[in-house]
Amino acid sequence: MTLALPRPHRDDVRIAVGGLLGGVLLWALGTQPRVPTGAQVLWRVSWAPLIPLAVTAACALLRRTRPRAGLVIGTAALALDTVTVGGIVTLVLYTDLVYAAVLYGGSATARRVPWVTGMLTVLGGVVPAAVGRDPRWLLAGVAVGVVAFAPAATGWVVRDHRDAAEAARLRAEQTALLAEVDRTQAVTAERARMARELHDLVAGHLSAIAIHSTAALSLDDPETSKDALAVIRENSVEGLAEMRRLIGVLRAGSADREPSAIPTLDGLATLVEGARANGLDVRLDAGQGRVPAPVGLAAYRIVQESLTNALKHAGEGPVEVRLRRRAGVLDVRVTSPYRPGDTPRAPGSGAGLAGMRERVALLGGEFAAGPEGARWTVRTALPLAEGESP
Repeated sequence: MTLALPRPHRDDVRIAVGGLLGGVLLWALGTQPRVPTGAQVLWRVSWAPLIPLAVTAACALLRRTRPRAGLVIGTAALALDTVTVGGIVTLVLYTDLVYAAVLYGGSATARRVPWVTGMLTVLGGVVPAAVGRDPRWLLAGVAVGVVAFAPAATGWVVRDHRDAAEAARLRAEQTALLAEVDRTQAVTAERARMARELHDLVAGHLSAIAIHSTAALSLDDPETSKDALAVIRENSVEGLAEMRRLIGVLRAGSADREPSAIPTLDGLATLVEGARANGLDVRLDAGQGRVPAPVGLAAYRIVQESLTNALKHAGEGPVEVRLRRRAGVLDVRVTSPYRPGDTPRAPGSGAGLAGMRERVALLGGEFAAGPEGARWTVRTALPLAEGESP
């Protein structure tokens, strides 16, 4: 099985080819960074500097894909270059390998290379100068620092800025994602609120219309039919008015956005009168005092939905509505005659109880609904907000 090397980046190919051609050109012109000495055993071979040049240029192809391997091989090539007259392009390519190892290498490589090159700079200059008491050795340390430590430090700075930019980009993406989640949740909550409002506005009137239209069709009594049609017309007009009021509140820029468009507990008497006109025997017992607008709206809608359910499901007998305030809580209790197993007088969607439960949950209150003997009871405890008006 053969090991497939990753394809080098096109910029790395340009660096390798350009470095190789530039080094060959300088070699052909006879330029050399060092004067031949006896220690440079290969200096007499004219083409010897081309070997480390070619190896270092080849390592440039690995500067992104295999930066650590490129640095190791390039270091060996630089060591080979020291026994020749050398090539300036080989040194330049090696500094780029050190820079690339820190910038593109792993986190361990990025930490170790600056530390190692820094130690080599100190050991290559300060220690020999101190031991031999010859300040000229400091030039060797400077050379090592220029060739190795300076590129490593530059790579570390660039890598740090790149990581910071990447972290900022990720934070921006996370912020945008959270904003999208918040927007979606807000839209969902608003749709649920509109669904509850539409249900509470329409269900009562349409239930009354369905019940009285059934009575008008089933009874062959002109007087009864006339009374039923009067109730149907009244509920149709009131339902249309409620719908127009809700549309006015929702429509942007509409002038009908004043608080009077929001139902309050002051309208319970009118609500009860409408239920009585629809045939319910409703008894209202509401305490005095004002409550915060969200609590008043929730209590009004709960009573409205309870009366609608009583109109569709309750048996013969009184429907009792009672509101009481106690220790920062508004208690709402609606009871009606319970007829287990009876068919409802008007079709329903089953969303009424769910809507009431959602309203109470949004205010952090308590809700319960169910049969208690021969009565169906809806019990609600709505916490009153601090700073309410007495």
